[in-house]
Amino acid sequence: MINDEQLNEYRISGILIRVIRDNDEKNDVKGNVVAWDSEVVMIRKRNRKIVKLSREYLYQPFENERISMEP
Repeated sequence: MINDEQLNEYRISGILIRVIRDNDEKNDVKGNVVAWDSEVVMIRKRNRKIVKLSREYLYQPFENERISMEP
């Protein structure tokens, strides 16, 4: 689970992030952190739509190489 400090850093810096939900790269969500609570993170996608995603997913800067979710 991503911590509040990391989410706040992503929000303040305004960097594009990648949310990895499973092993398929097509299912990744790309956008900016808008807000969060104890269970979900709100991400503004590039098309300006906002999605709510679980904090259990992997969050990383988009510019970094994608992390594999394989065990």
